[in-house]
This record gives sequence, C-alpha cells and structure tokens, in this order.
Amino acid sequence: MAKSTFLQDFKAFAIKGNAIDMAVGVIIGGAFGKIVSSIVNDLIMPPIGWLIGGVDFKDLTIKLPAVIEGQSEVTINYGNFIQTVLDFLIVAFCV
Repeated sequence: MAKSTFLQDFKAFAIKGNAIDMAVGVIIGGAFGKIVSSIVNDLIMPPIGWLIGGVDFKDLTIKLPAVIEGQSEVTINYGNFIQTVLDFLIVAFCV
C-alpha cells in the first residue's frame, strides 16, 4: 500500500466540496458585513441621530483628561461602539 502524501490528502479534502463551500461562505460573509456596516452607518444611524437632536453617533465620545502634562486627552468612543453593536445585531439576526 502506497503512503499518501500531504498534497494528495489535501486534494481529496478540497475536492469533497467542504473547503470550497467554506471559502465561498467566508468571502460572501465579508462582503455582507461591509454592506451591513454601510446600511447602519449611512441609512439607519443618521435618521436616529436627527430624531434625537441632530447627533452624529460617530462624534459621541466621553473625554477623559490627560494624566500626564502635555499628553492629549483620552476619548471613549461610545457612539462608534453603538454602531458596531447594531452591525452585529443585524448580522446575527440574518444568520
């Protein structure tokens, strides 16, 4: 009985279709994530910001004072976090 090589084993695995299906799924999933991000950032969040008083969620931050003299202040960007959570929820709902 001939000893199989790594390359032969990999070809057998790839031909089964599972690896190809997974690769296509990863590529489509990445593109879908970009579409969802655009929907949230460009279509959903601007009207919500307008409804609550013209707020741009990208600008929502908490500014912490600099601890060391001469250093810039530290910001906690919670508006960006809200957008990312909304992205995640939409993707999770679709899956």
